[in-house]
Amino acid sequence: MIRSISKLIILAVLYIPVTNVAYAALPSQVNGERLPTLAPMLEKVTPAVVNISAIGEIQVKQRNSLLDDPIFRHFFDLPSSQSQTKKFRSLGSGVVVDADNGYVLSNHHVVGDAKTIIVTFKDGRQLEAKLLGSDPRTDVAVLQIPSKGLSAIPMSDSDQLRVGDFAVAIGNPFGLGQTVTSGIVSALGRSGLGLSGKGREQNFEEFIQTDAAINVGNSGGALVNLNGELIGINTAILSPNKGGNVGIGFAIPINMAKIVMQQLLEHGEIRRGYFGVVVQTLSPDLAEALNSNTRQGAIIASIEKDSPAEASGLELHDIVTAINGHPVKNAAEMRNRIGVLNVGDKVVMEVHRGKQKLTLQTKITGDDTGGKIDGGKLDQRLTGAILSDIPAESPFHGRIGGVYVYGMKQGSPAVASGLEPGDIIVSINRLQVRNLQEAIQKLNGNQRQLLLNIQRGNTAFFLLIR
Repeated sequence: MIRSISKLIILAVLYIPVTNVAYAALPSQVNGERLPTLAPMLEKVTPAVVNISAIGEIQVKQRNSLLDDPIFRHFFDLPSSQSQTKKFRSLGSGVVVDADNGYVLSNHHVVGDAKTIIVTFKDGRQLEAKLLGSDPRTDVAVLQIPSKGLSAIPMSDSDQLRVGDFAVAIGNPFGLGQTVTSGIVSALGRSGLGLSGKGREQNFEEFIQTDAAINVGNSGGALVNLNGELIGINTAILSPNKGGNVGIGFAIPINMAKIVMQQLLEHGEIRRGYFGVVVQTLSPDLAEALNSNTRQGAIIASIEKDSPAEASGLELHDIVTAINGHPVKNAAEMRNRIGVLNVGDKVVMEVHRGKQKLTLQTKITGDDTGGKIDGGKLDQRLTGAILSDIPAESPFHGRIGGVYVYGMKQGSPAVASGLEPGDIIVSINRLQVRNLQEAIQKLNGNQRQLLLNIQRGNTAFFLLIR
């Protein structure tokens, strides 16, 4: 009897009348009502999303547990560890955001070290792209391609996003070709994940979290809303199974990417301003101890002398709850809000001081590094290492003295030295250096070798460079 009923149900399904629809296709209408579809929106935006093939070379240090020991090499007068060049090819995605000028947004980790970048359009066209600039600390890169026959995706205001808004991810997962997935905005302002940047520099993270499927190869692709407006640049996932999507993907908010793009186009690099504070996330216990009636914000833990922060009237233990009208819920959000501002930009802060609520303002001034120089000015073997005093954002600021490795130029001699961005050089050839000026005074460029004492995170070691 049950088997007979099952046959009847199957027959009933097979005989449902469908009008004006080809076989094996979904109906466009039911009872005269059109079914919802994303197809019209996608037909407008997908031509502006490109697949990216990046080809380049990176320096890979030859690893030997004994020969890598600088003390062992120094004792036996052995040459420093050799490096070798390794070719790489990465696949990712990009988004045309300016059709007239041919500007394409992507991720630094997709194209930052590439020598050749090829973009492929949905219609099969291939063009070689020029890297105009990239920023590892936000993981944003700007490319340029010939502007003929391009279409662009308009940018939305990502500050207006809400959890629950629909989101569509477009990219090139696993090199399959252009693929579209949909979901919602699952969370906003995700930070502290260590997904952007490289080395141990302070990254700027304020990710949009989405359950629209993002996989390897989606990096640099578009996250759009249902109006076909760009709300983010897909950049990373959290996955326990080495690259498979589990519904936790992240995108850089387009407002942040837009600010970075403007600086890269104007200067070819990021010129971050100086504010001059160290901040800490407010906890319920700290709020109670500070007699504050707010429960979210960033506590001012340290203020640099003669800094814009000092000029604003900020005091120790103040709690910053908003910057330029944007809420500040924790220390990471404050660093992000300040970190993407340009020199000369105004900073208006809402501040809680005990039971008082204040509005303070100041202007961002020049870079907080006390001046950057190329390491080649100290010694030619350090050419390409961008050196500075220890910036206020470093957890070691005020705790130790030394020279900060602010960045590394691609393909430079310093890349093969073993130095990494975020390293602190505490001593050179057994001479302690408390700051950049002291290092300049103590080095004359005629050293037979460089024995560097390095602080890297919580690890200290010697690095011998011949």
